[in-house]
Amino acid sequence: MKIIQPAKRTEKVTYAIRDLAVEADRLKAQGRKILNLNIGDPNVFDFVTPKHMVDAVHKAMLENKNGYSNSMGIDEAREAVVRESERKGIHATKENVLFSTGVSEGIDMLFASLMNPGENILTPTPGYPLYIASVHKFSGVLNQYMCSETNGWQPDPDDIRKRINGKTKGIVVINPNNPTGALYGKKVLHEIIEIANEHNLIIFADEIYDKIIFDGEKHVPMASISGDVPIVTLNGISKNYLSPGWRIGWMTFSGSEKSFVEYREAVYRLARARLSPNHPMQFSVRHALEGPQDHIKETVRKCQERRDIVFRKMNEIEGFHLTKAKGAFYAFPGFDFPVKDDKEFVLGILREKGVLVVHGTGFGWEKPDHFRMVTLADPHTLSEACEKIGEYAWERFGKRKK
Repeated sequence: MKIIQPAKRTEKVTYAIRDLAVEADRLKAQGRKILNLNIGDPNVFDFVTPKHMVDAVHKAMLENKNGYSNSMGIDEAREAVVRESERKGIHATKENVLFSTGVSEGIDMLFASLMNPGENILTPTPGYPLYIASVHKFSGVLNQYMCSETNGWQPDPDDIRKRINGKTKGIVVINPNNPTGALYGKKVLHEIIEIANEHNLIIFADEIYDKIIFDGEKHVPMASISGDVPIVTLNGISKNYLSPGWRIGWMTFSGSEKSFVEYREAVYRLARARLSPNHPMQFSVRHALEGPQDHIKETVRKCQERRDIVFRKMNEIEGFHLTKAKGAFYAFPGFDFPVKDDKEFVLGILREKGVLVVHGTGFGWEKPDHFRMVTLADPHTLSEACEKIGEYAWERFGKRKK
């Protein structure tokens, strides 16, 4: 029998964050201790899902809300998202809210419904790798715009403009950004909105970390300042509400409904074809958005403290530099060592020092001179990880602390 050949569009589909975990698991099986700083899962560390959310899901399960839900999501959750949108200054209606199995499924449905083979959607570099994977999954052409490290990792509007072509369909904006932790200012958001309006593009505003903001800064929801420009805002309970395994995300369409109504219906057709998102977990949404918010203040406090530790430690190591994150829970240090393959560089750190981080090119960054580390671990673990990374650099490149 002949070998079954996979579709060529899958050849470029990778997910660096989990791909490296295969090697880490192999080392663990040999009895090695590994510090896993590759996946942004707060529940792996000392963060716990709020009890009132757990109670709401438990109640729903006991009431046998265990079958399929409405394909769009339950009314209670959709209406809660509408009220949350209004509090953020975004005009929304229940008909424009769709629930998905995490934001990840939402991204796939949005890209599949918009992009024909050979077309492109502008994605940021560095940026969350699932967007890159989705472009390849649907036979699109990767088209990445630059975020400037010298400008606090803000998007470069001039670079966005010059990358738009006749096959560009939309722009992805991740704010706060994963992997850099950058928080975008209102000025740059306005510039991107103007570009989208000028070229008739839809904007995908990924704001999944919008409540994890540091230093007293404020997050600006993109759809709150967009006017008629069509925007799909992506959010969920995984990060802000410490429940990534529940896989509950949503998208909210806003702007000129006339401009997006046909596209929205195409997305909803795909949503109906996959039946429904997780049913009982949706009953946590109203309680999350409108119940006690105490855990957010504590989450921000802990994450900011840990950000500061990593920022200080990494900048103390000769050959490294790190821009201070303003949100989320990641660091994206750069380095000036003679590295040709940054994946091999981080694998070296893993194999020799037992610290698992992710190479920067896995986030679409073109040069092999950055890596991402998750900053959710306790202060002692983060300090130890930074020390070990410094040791690796010292031993391999002759670098010492500054």
